[in-house]
Amino acid sequence: MLLNDALKKVFWKKAEYFKWKFDIRYDQRIPKKTKEELMRYVDVKTMNSFYDWERTPEYKALLQLYMDFKATQDFEEIYNLISQRAKEKGEDKDVKLFLQLKKEIKENQRIVNEIFKEKDDEVEDDDLEL
Repeated sequence: MLLNDALKKVFWKKAEYFKWKFDIRYDQRIPKKTKEELMRYVDVKTMNSFYDWERTPEYKALLQLYMDFKATQDFEEIYNLISQRAKEKGEDKDVKLFLQLKKEIKENQRIVNEIFKEKDDEVEDDDLEL
């Protein structure tokens, strides 16, 4: 499941808090709200309910999805850095690391293909007649 999909299933105030805490905003042109602005927006007097929520399995599941999202971004940055260094300098360790990353990407691609194949199968089996 993707983080955005999971956030849609959470009570909107909690989702807004989570997006605020980790600065996950769609429109990055708008500055991040202050704590007081967030509290006014979600109509709460204190942040205590959010702090309590952080101890729940629901929050921990969202946190896991967020960390997976961040790890993917980090992987992309590392890949670009190693790829550039391997192309420019051609040092053995950079080339070897680049090839390892490439292998891992291929392995992950199989997982992605399975996920999207499952979604395609679901669409085909909707029992609609044309």
